[in-house]
Amino acid sequence: MQRVSVSLAGGADDRSYDVVVGHGVIDQLDEMLSALLPTPQRVALITQPSIGIEVSTSLPLHRFEIGIGEQFKNLATVQELCEGFAEAGLTRGDVVVGVGGGMVTDVAGFAAASYHRGISVVHVPTTLLGMIDAAIGGKTGVNLPQGKNLVGAFWQPSGVLCDLDALATLPEREVRCGNGEMAKYHFLTGDDLAALDLEARVGRCVEIKAEVVASDERESGRRAILNYGHTLAHALEIASDHDIAHGEAVSIGLIFAARLAQRLGRIDAARLNEHLDVVGDLYGLKTEIPKVGSADELLELMFRDKKAIDGLTFVLDGPNGVEPVVGVDAAVVREVLDEALNG
Repeated sequence: MQRVSVSLAGGADDRSYDVVVGHGVIDQLDEMLSALLPTPQRVALITQPSIGIEVSTSLPLHRFEIGIGEQFKNLATVQELCEGFAEAGLTRGDVVVGVGGGMVTDVAGFAAASYHRGISVVHVPTTLLGMIDAAIGGKTGVNLPQGKNLVGAFWQPSGVLCDLDALATLPEREVRCGNGEMAKYHFLTGDDLAALDLEARVGRCVEIKAEVVASDERESGRRAILNYGHTLAHALEIASDHDIAHGEAVSIGLIFAARLAQRLGRIDAARLNEHLDVVGDLYGLKTEIPKVGSADELLELMFRDKKAIDGLTFVLDGPNGVEPVVGVDAAVVREVLDEALNG
């Protein structure tokens, strides 16, 4: 078992929380809840009907299920949840527990951030993607028709329990999605993640994210590196009407970002091949852009990305490592897109 502390700067209160990684750690939920201040009297458990994880707590529990699929990751779902909280009599001293994948923790976190202007939330991610990314760092949000996660809030959890037993029954596609996000971490540090076993690898990914989040909680700078591969990924998700899942899209986005970085002279062919080795060979993920939209359509969607401040913004590898790059030449992006789609 590993325990990683996420420590955040600023504020009068202690703003640190623990992420516990290991087998059977879901049994620590009551202990984690009892340590909250004020001590919660009720639990609002948010999950989905497909999540087969049993959660037990000594506190009175109100269960809320949200729909499966990105079409339910919207403001209407958050409104329904908050209305349910009100009907159950939840107060600012109670707690939301999100049990599920990244969609569940995103929605549960945003509902917790919104209800009574903010109540505590604890996450129990049940997917690899949720454990190493979505449940950690306080990013919450829902989609609009115009783009992914365009409405949300930074709302840190009070704790996260990553029970690796939940991964044993994951469908193959969910494993791919988690591996797509995990591949990203190979390029954020010089660590040899491939040499680690599952628990150590998940724990190290959590440590990397915790360190980045602590240095830039609200993504005003460095935290953007956690979006490596995501600019094209989000465009692919929308263009495919979410037939392409997030982690699958990220793996493709990583390779596109590497090709773009090479075209811009930021990395050489050997570094591009490292990306192909990790994404394609180590994790067995797709690296080519599927034909779900034209270059013009994908480019327009990338301009809507929430990182975009002045033109196109990409997170790119380079001589100083992975970093956000503002104002990337759209013509060059279009060239690389055209080659990828027509090659």
